[in-house]
Amino acid sequence: MDNFLLYVLISAITIASPGPGVILTLSNTIRYNFMTAFSGILGIAIGMVMVSLISVTSLGILLATSATAFTIMKFIGAIYLIYLGIKLWRTSTLAFDLNKQGSEQSLLKHFVEGLTITLINPKPIFFFMSLFPQFIDLSKNYTLQFMYLTLTFCGLIIIIHTFYALFAHIARQWLSSSKGRKNMNRASGSAFILFGLGLGYTHR
Repeated sequence: MDNFLLYVLISAITIASPGPGVILTLSNTIRYNFMTAFSGILGIAIGMVMVSLISVTSLGILLATSATAFTIMKFIGAIYLIYLGIKLWRTSTLAFDLNKQGSEQSLLKHFVEGLTITLINPKPIFFFMSLFPQFIDLSKNYTLQFMYLTLTFCGLIIIIHTFYALFAHIARQWLSSSKGRKNMNRASGSAFILFGLGLGYTHR
């Protein structure tokens, strides 16, 4: 696999960018506790494994039989990353209630909540289909590379969301700031645009 470090960086930016999963982690941490948030994080990670399996159902055959399809997917991926970056730049804030209180609920329920919020979102399927072709060497075992990329992505979910949970516990006042959310969106958006431009010039 070529450019693995680039894959890790793009995946990390994707995971860290504000979205339903991040909001769930922040909310669970603030409303309940770290263990409750971590059960939701595991649900998100397992859900992403399932999403990646769905996205790759016919992708392996397509990539193995058509160099043209591979190139098309590469440029679709670059365009999609740039689109996400522009969208984040145009989104000034993300609404979530940091002060809302709730009763303790079972860890299993929050695990299912994290799993569900991932599976009902169709965007990660297209994201994986756009991203994976950039980093798979067709001359090597496709299945092993796919598993490696997927497990790396899910490991990053656990690590990054855990940091979010710890950060939410420590910095509640900053998270409630509109300026703080705006700066986070712009930083993530800029990274998406840069990586999208970079992917357009990469080669297999």
